[in-house]
Amino acid sequence: MSQYKIEAGTGQHVGDRKEQQDRTALFAAPKAPGYMMAVLADGMGGKSGGALAAEQVIRTAKQLFEEFGPDDDVKAAIEAIVRESHTIIQLSGISAEKEPHSTIVILIITPHHHAVWAHIGDSRLYRFSGANLIERTIDHSYVEKLVSEKKITSEEAKSHTLSNILVNVLGSSSTEPFITFNEYDGLKPTDSFLLCSDGLWHYFTDRELGAVISANTPRIASEMLINKARERASGRGDNCTMAIVKLIKPAKVEKGYTVEKMRRAV
Repeated sequence: MSQYKIEAGTGQHVGDRKEQQDRTALFAAPKAPGYMMAVLADGMGGKSGGALAAEQVIRTAKQLFEEFGPDDDVKAAIEAIVRESHTIIQLSGISAEKEPHSTIVILIITPHHHAVWAHIGDSRLYRFSGANLIERTIDHSYVEKLVSEKKITSEEAKSHTLSNILVNVLGSSSTEPFITFNEYDGLKPTDSFLLCSDGLWHYFTDRELGAVISANTPRIASEMLINKARERASGRGDNCTMAIVKLIKPAKVEKGYTVEKMRRAV
């Protein structure tokens, strides 16, 4: 199978909001070499409740992934992160007298050329091959339901008056979150993933995202995307957050000796 190395990075901007309520992080599994995780959460809730919820997602993901072993089931690990995050956010809301909620999108890449991801809410994961979009998550939102019913288009959904209404979140006191899973086997160089909040994807086409990510390192790509999102937001932008994971060919190791050098060394 094709060999690759992982190149990853994150980017974030508060946008035109008073507070950054998004969180994102990249983790390695200390007990399972070769496994890596990217996670992103978009918090919702006034008076810092959203930031509290998103922070709990990241802390829970880190804690549970540190205990992940090479024989553990990846989907079960993701589900455990989601369920525990949901419970902790609920309890935190009660103790803080707030109503925090959060989205989550999470990706785990294994050393067996396999990727598993899941999401709740409207934070997205995009999978690209080169610059080409192969697939993306479908938002758990009211407008996405309208799109699926062909009542509005995807472009109309972006500016719909109810575009911020989600039907599935972490921390709800009335409903349990449902998890949408997906996976891909046979990872290879030129494959890449983008995890991002709506403060980013709202301003780009799929083609634009793929072109920027394929042509640049994660660091440069995130800088370019944030700058363009800020420009297009025109002073009305939301928190803007992303994690980019690219699979690239390992650099060839050049031999540092010649026959003549070896002769002189003898």
